[in-house]
Amino acid sequence: MIETLKNAFRSKDIRKKIFMTLLLLLLFRVGCYIPIPGLARNTFAEAVTGNDFLALMSGITGSALANGTLFALGIGPYINASIIMQLLTVGIPALERLSKQGEEGRKKITNITRVVTIVLAIIQSVGIIVLFGQNEGAISTVYFFDSMWVAGIFMTIVYTAGSCLVMWIGERITEYGVGNGISMIIFIGILSTAGTTIVGKFETAFSNMPDSLTELWSIAAFVVIAVVIFFAIVYVDLAERKIPVQYAKQVRGTKMYGGQSSVIPMKISGSGVMPLIFAYAIISFPSMIMSLVPSWSGALEWWTNNFQNGAYGIWYILVLCVLIFAFSFFYAQIQFNPEDVSRNIQQNGGFIQGIRPGKPTAEYLSRINKRITLFGAIFLTLVAFIPSIAFSWAGDDLVNVFSTTGILIVVSVALEFDKQLQSQILMKNYKGFLK
Repeated sequence: MIETLKNAFRSKDIRKKIFMTLLLLLLFRVGCYIPIPGLARNTFAEAVTGNDFLALMSGITGSALANGTLFALGIGPYINASIIMQLLTVGIPALERLSKQGEEGRKKITNITRVVTIVLAIIQSVGIIVLFGQNEGAISTVYFFDSMWVAGIFMTIVYTAGSCLVMWIGERITEYGVGNGISMIIFIGILSTAGTTIVGKFETAFSNMPDSLTELWSIAAFVVIAVVIFFAIVYVDLAERKIPVQYAKQVRGTKMYGGQSSVIPMKISGSGVMPLIFAYAIISFPSMIMSLVPSWSGALEWWTNNFQNGAYGIWYILVLCVLIFAFSFFYAQIQFNPEDVSRNIQQNGGFIQGIRPGKPTAEYLSRINKRITLFGAIFLTLVAFIPSIAFSWAGDDLVNVFSTTGILIVVSVALEFDKQLQSQILMKNYKGFLK
């Protein structure tokens, strides 16, 4: 990857795109430090870190949610809106037809996604204000005429505007920068949170020398284990099953077409980190609902002890495993359609050796996809527990920073960024050759 960056900086156009990406990411980080008046940061941070899902979202936003700053919602509403639109596109024929209308159809779906993002941002803002407004001292009404309603409306507008601004930054990175802007924002948020936490740990250890020598060794061991886990995740993330496809020769007029061979790459972790995000969201959702009803305090305490705050009980493990497997297979069905792939292969005169075209090919691809999805779900299940268990002795702050989802996102975005740079460098070389 270092060699790819060197080659990228030699090109003026690619260098401009990299600098534009860095400038927009810097703008995002500045917004993560702009405070919102009337909010008690310490009380707000304690409430966020006490919820696994909110702690995960805070890590993705670069601790902006825990600090209650302008970009507290981050890119979360836009991600949720994109997921909802993907699901609706599969289930609603009108949206499915719209998605197949080329560039014009994609623009319309993008505009609908933006509207859904605003609606979700308003709902999440209201939910956060209602949830944390119950904590005494979390929200101060001194600046809002001693009215909780005015304070709530103001914060809802500010948080919604901040989420829209983050969405705009992500789209500009995708358009003028390198890579997917949404992924880059999540990537830089996780890295900034991790960097701040690790630097704080080292500063504390060095300031208390020589009494903190043991703590310093534990941090070093933590870094070594993190490198090993990153290596294992990268190794599995790059693994894929290549299904060879042979195209028959066709004579059209005086020219001969086809006769080539290709492959269908099927990645083990094709669904990425989405099954984990869905699973954590489903597990955390009941606690958010129960916290809004004071009479459910007993049920909330039981749920928190068994399903949150690092409680690895038998029920937590079983429920999380079932959700990961369910969402892995569900997301795999959305991303890969064996019937469409088989139809496209047959229309282009291709076939898989030993498999008849048509329905047998679709059944073969479906069987391979299910097997790969099974191994991918097992991998996600292992990764869901191994990092947290391996880092359990290092402190809750480091465990939250190097969560399963955070590690997978960092690895996936880094590999995708490298591929984007390589493709742009290759395109630049082709243009120079043609000139």
